[in-house]
Amino acid sequence: MSLLALHHVCKSYGALKVTDSISLSVQQGEVLGILGPNGAGKTTLFNLISGDVRVDAGRVEYAGKDITGLKAHQRCHAGIGRSYQVPQPFGNMTVFENLVTAACFGAQESERQAWHTAHEVLEQTGLQASANQAAGSLTLLNRKRLELARALATRPQLLLLDEIAGGLTEPEALLLVAEMQRIKARGVTMIWIEHVVHALLSLADRLLVIHFGQKLAEGLPQDVMANPEVRRVYMGIDV
Repeated sequence: MSLLALHHVCKSYGALKVTDSISLSVQQGEVLGILGPNGAGKTTLFNLISGDVRVDAGRVEYAGKDITGLKAHQRCHAGIGRSYQVPQPFGNMTVFENLVTAACFGAQESERQAWHTAHEVLEQTGLQASANQAAGSLTLLNRKRLELARALATRPQLLLLDEIAGGLTEPEALLLVAEMQRIKARGVTMIWIEHVVHALLSLADRLLVIHFGQKLAEGLPQDVMANPEVRRVYMGIDV
C-alpha cells in the first residue's frame, strides 16, 4: 500500500490551471524528488498535499485513508510534516522553543515529551550549539536546519521538503544532504522539491518532473534525467 496517493488532483486560480489532473503515489520509506521550472506548480502541489490549499477536484489519500477534506493541522497530526521554501520560524523565540512548540502542537506531545523531542531533533540536525539562540538571528544554513528540525519535531511519517538546499553554498548543501540521508535511513518517507539537482540526485529513489501543472516525466533518476523532453524543458538543452 502507498503511504501517499494523489488521484487526478486539480487546482486552478481563475483561468490558470496550476495543478492539472496530477496522479502519483509514494511508498513507505521512499524519497521522491520533484523537478520543474519556476512556476511549474511544484509548491502548489505541496500545498495540496499538506492541506494549506484545498483541491478543486481529485482525491488525496494518506495511509489508506481519504484525507481530501482534512485541514492542514489535521494532516500534520496524522503524520504529514513540511518545510517551506522561505524558512518561517518564530523569530523572537529560541531554536529550542521553536522545536518544543512544533512537538506540542504538531505532534500533540505533552510538554515533557516535547522537551525530549526537541533535544533529540537538535542532535539530529546539528543545532545543539544554537539551541538558546533567537531563531531570527541564525545564519541561512542554520535557518534551513531549523526549518527541517521544526518539521521533524512534528514526528512525521511523510516529510515534504521545499527547496531545503536553495541558497546554500556547496559545502553547506552537502552538510544538509548528509543530515537528510540519516533521516532517510530511519525510514522517514520524503517528497523533496529542489533546484540543486546534484543534491536531489544523491537522495532520490524516483524523480517526478512537472511542467505547466502537468506530469512531464516520472521514473528512476537516471532515466528521467536522460529524457530528451526533460532536458529541453528543464535544462534548456535541445536534444
